[in-house]
Formats: sequence, structure tokens, C-alpha cells
Amino acid sequence: MYSVTEMRDFTLFSMSHIVTLILFFTTCCVLIYYKKNLQPYQPIMKWTLISILLACEISMNLYVILTNEWDFGNLPFQLCSLSTFLALFLYLKNNQKVFNLLFFIGILPPILSMVTPGIVHQFPHFRFIRYFLQHSAIPLSVLYFILFEGYRVPRKAVLFNFLTVNIIAVPIFFLNQQLGTNFFFIANPSETKTILSFLGSGIMYYINLEIFALIVFIITYIPMEILQKIENKNMRDVEKLGGS
Repeated sequence: MYSVTEMRDFTLFSMSHIVTLILFFTTCCVLIYYKKNLQPYQPIMKWTLISILLACEISMNLYVILTNEWDFGNLPFQLCSLSTFLALFLYLKNNQKVFNLLFFIGILPPILSMVTPGIVHQFPHFRFIRYFLQHSAIPLSVLYFILFEGYRVPRKAVLFNFLTVNIIAVPIFFLNQQLGTNFFFIANPSETKTILSFLGSGIMYYINLEIFALIVFIITYIPMEILQKIENKNMRDVEKLGGS
């Protein structure tokens, strides 16, 4: 389960992969459908997600140190680590701007990372379990903030946070150059076959990555736009009834 050399036979859409995806999407549906029933259990959900995020981030660092696999690529500068830290911050302190950024990098990116994972280890290896737990806990945290904390995102946040991610990516680009790392997958796609593998190479990779990121941001916002339109309509209906 913790071996560096064993269970390195991950197969895309294997039974364990499909079951893991089903469990994640089922959990999302349960949170949405049973939102009112789950209100009394909000503190339990909150601290469960906090515990998972902390355990995943800490255990992964301990694992690579204890197995002598640590290198600069294990520094917490990937998108999933950034999303983890943003979520943990929000659990402790309300902040709309932080949520806006987490909303765009903490839903589709980790979900896409689960659909086409950048891992080589198969279940029940530690790295498989840790990978999917952390990448599940991030979007589940975003869903928690929307359903139980009442966070909403304005339309103008799409472009603003797209530019914010690009600004963050600038020092990350130079850090990759200095350390030979691939944080944010800016240098190239992951070593394993993922959705980023279809974005080409060289200058075209950067262009396609920017286009892909913008599309992801727009698609991410569509359900939020629909949700807010429904809520605004319901509010207007209530006001009409109150005034009649």
C-alpha cells in the first residue's frame, strides 16, 4: 500500500477509478438534494472536510520524505495545494474575494484531474487514496460554501479571477525555470495521459492552455449564473406576494 515500486499500474476508467468517480458525484448530489436535512450536521461536515484536506496535504509530504522521494516538485505550489489552502482559510475566516478565486480553481480543475488523473498508482495504494480524497474534498468544500455558507459569485469575477490566476502564474513560471519543476503544469502537460496532453507543445501549449483555462472559468460560472437568476426570481415573487 505504501510501496514506491508496486501497484504502479493505474488504468484509466478501471473499476476502482469508476467507483471512485461515482462516489464523488453521488456525494455532491446528496449534499444538494438533502441540503435542508443536512443543516443540523453542518459543523460535522465542515470539520470533516477540514480534516481531510489537512490530512491529505500533510500525509503526502510525510510520505515523500519517508520514502526518499521528496524533490522540489513536492513543494505546495500546485493548483490543488493552492485550492486546499484557500479552502482551509475560508473555513476559518469569511472572505468573498478568496471564495471567488477558490470557486474557479476549486471545482472543474480538480474534477477534471479525477477524470483523467495524473497518477500511476492503482487502488488501494496510499497515493491513489490520497489523490482522490484531496481532489474530492476541494470541490466538495466549494459546494459546502455555496450551500451552507451562502457564498455567491458575481459575473465580473470571471475575468477578474482569470487575470488573477495569470498573475499568480508569472512567478510560478520563473520558479519552474529555476527549479526544473512543473507547478500549475505551465512547463508542459503531466507525465501521465491527462486532458492537458491534447493541448499540444511549445508556444501552442501556452496558447491552448490559456484558452482552455478561460473556457473552464466560463463553464464553471454557468451554474452559478443560473442559481442566482432562480434565487432572484423567487425573491421577486415573494416580494410581489408580500405587496399584494
